[in-house]
Amino acid sequence: MRIRKYDPDYSRRHFLGQLAKGVAGAGVLMPLWQALAETGEATKAYPDELLSIEGYTKGKIKTGDEINASNVELVKDLLEPIKYQQVAKMGRRLKIGKTTTELMRLSPWDYLEATLRNQGQAQFDARGNVVTRDGKPWIGGNPFPKPQSAIELFAGLTLSWGRHDASFYAIKEYDLAVDGQVRFTYEAGWAELSPVARVRVDPKPYWPGHENQLRYQSIFFQTPDSARGTSFLNIWAYDQSTFPDLYGYIPAFKRIRQFPTDQRFEPLIPGSTLYLSDAWAAGDPLYTWGNYRIVSRGPMLAGVSGGWNPDHPNWEHKTHGGPKGNTFWDTEVELVPEAIVVDAEPVKFPRAPVSKKRVWFDARTGLPIAMVSYDRRGEPYRSFDGAYALYERDGKSFMDGKHPYWSWGHVHCFDSQTGRMTRLQQVRSISGGHSTRVNDPGLYEQYLTTSALMRLGSV
Repeated sequence: MRIRKYDPDYSRRHFLGQLAKGVAGAGVLMPLWQALAETGEATKAYPDELLSIEGYTKGKIKTGDEINASNVELVKDLLEPIKYQQVAKMGRRLKIGKTTTELMRLSPWDYLEATLRNQGQAQFDARGNVVTRDGKPWIGGNPFPKPQSAIELFAGLTLSWGRHDASFYAIKEYDLAVDGQVRFTYEAGWAELSPVARVRVDPKPYWPGHENQLRYQSIFFQTPDSARGTSFLNIWAYDQSTFPDLYGYIPAFKRIRQFPTDQRFEPLIPGSTLYLSDAWAAGDPLYTWGNYRIVSRGPMLAGVSGGWNPDHPNWEHKTHGGPKGNTFWDTEVELVPEAIVVDAEPVKFPRAPVSKKRVWFDARTGLPIAMVSYDRRGEPYRSFDGAYALYERDGKSFMDGKHPYWSWGHVHCFDSQTGRMTRLQQVRSISGGHSTRVNDPGLYEQYLTTSALMRLGSV
């Protein structure tokens, strides 16, 4: 039995005090990563009020309850502004799950092991890139698990989006108009591979001859026929002041074309509200954005563990809300004890339609749990919120080697000024025989070269 030593407002005063002092370390009762390293849980770092929704709301909302328009005011301060409006005005509902306290359920096992093993070895070089103490590219895991600044939070995120050495996500996308009508549906494949900071795929930690690259990433569209074969390939330099090389294959032209790489605030396909810049809330190199600053911190409701649906053979999710009852994914959220909120401004995009983005990071893992971008007038513009999961539930699992797979399950990309919504879900497979898989080095030849783009476009 835990003895309550702190009044319900203690945490709020603590977070405000930390922010005023410019202190970045996470945790309330003790340093967060000390608690995680000692016990594998965050429990000792936070008082009761931050470990359950019951404690935070003094029993007004309980695990298993639903947040909707009738009670959303009770948790308004736990939601980013666009999600709050979706619940209050558009019929979105959020199921409350139990707060996850075990660290190893909140990111890939090997990534977290590397984070613990390599902590304290990261630094920034003269160009601002993350390197080891001997000046080499990063060696795996989160380089800054105990972030002391906003730039350290974003640097860790930019280094590894999906937190695997190699990933292929089978995706279904639905693009909805303001009236709730689904205007476009797509089946797509998204591949990522890290040449550095590798913890599972041999050779480790670097792929010889590719140490100057940070990431290979591609997306291709399998359906409908009008988009079939359209594909894009990003090749990221390790130097985070450099824009990626962006190649595309358009079936009508039957050739590879290199695209202007700084046009990252435009949809790749008709109907979509998803931009390259949105990916993982860090879709651009670190120093193409600037003025990073921590603006607030505190608890938050976010979907960090309930984003997988093993009850459907293809992992597909149900929908609800909006004019036709299909605007939002059914989403389970839980109380995240501490989120660190960071603002950043686009400094190398003179025609960017946004003035800043605001990203909420789970302090336990550095995971981005929500993003809102603001237009040039400073008004909320677009949101990007995802749901994550360890793919293990009710006796079912999808494995990543010895451990259950961890990844995102579904995403909302919403334009609050037009009312248009893009919903994406990670599924088991899409047409053409493409299936979700992880840490397979064969992904490079299959999906991550210009020859692969041409082959995919001609099938």
